Amino acid sequence: MRTDRGWSRFYALGWLASALVATVAFRQWQAYVREVERRAEEAEQTREEAARRRAVEERLHIARELHDSLTHSISVIKLQAGVAAHLARKRGEDPPDALLAIQDASADAVRQLRGTLDALREDVPVDGVGIENLASLVQRARASGVRSSLTFEGRPAPAPAEVDQAAYRVVQEALTNVSRHGGSEATASVRVEYGPGTITVRVEDDGAGCTAPPRPGHGLTGMRERVTAQGGSLWTGPRPNGGFAVVAEFPLTGRA
Repeated sequence: MRTDRGWSRFYALGWLASALVATVAFRQWQAYVREVERRAEEAEQTREEAARRRAVEERLHIARELHDSLTHSISVIKLQAGVAAHLARKRGEDPPDALLAIQDASADAVRQLRGTLDALREDVPVDGVGIENLASLVQRARASGVRSSLTFEGRPAPAPAEVDQAAYRVVQEALTNVSRHGGSEATASVRVEYGPGTITVRVEDDGAGCTAPPRPGHGLTGMRERVTAQGGSLWTGPRPNGGFAVVAEFPLTGRA
């Protein structure tokens, strides 16, 4: 009888010891898992901070390169165009329209370049670049000799700043290509179409552009990168009846 009680106590103590060991082991395992998770989070934060630091350094590098390579040259163009226009007026002549267009375009380029440099340094949107500024962009295209029109279709809806700027840049690049390749008699139409959850910009011209799909250059490549970065789609190519078309569609929610 005593032997049975002794064995019962022994088994009870054994089970109690096993439970204690299991509890301690479980807690140690939980502590280990928490430590592993903490180290993983710290490693992830370190990688993110390093990536952000590299991105900031790259933006600053690009800003310096743009400032050193472009700002001075564009400022000289603006100054020389202003001097030429002033001398023409001093002689009692009207400055040529092309000269005034150069003066306006260079002034706008300086302003946008400074805004871009500020955006690169501070990661903020570029001022004066957006859908609401398309009218002045089209006006400058007219002044440079490209007969252009601007129309809006659908019910306007607010777009994210990145989409707003990307749409503006697409139109800007398309109108620049019209002036370069469309010929002196080319006309261009810019349409902004608001649809259910989307915004589409169309730039079509009737110029003497290419009749085959274009070879991708820096302009078209950059245009496509801007559009796809916002979750949109881009189509470029010759029109059936002549001329060229650029169609970019963006989701109003921004990046997909």
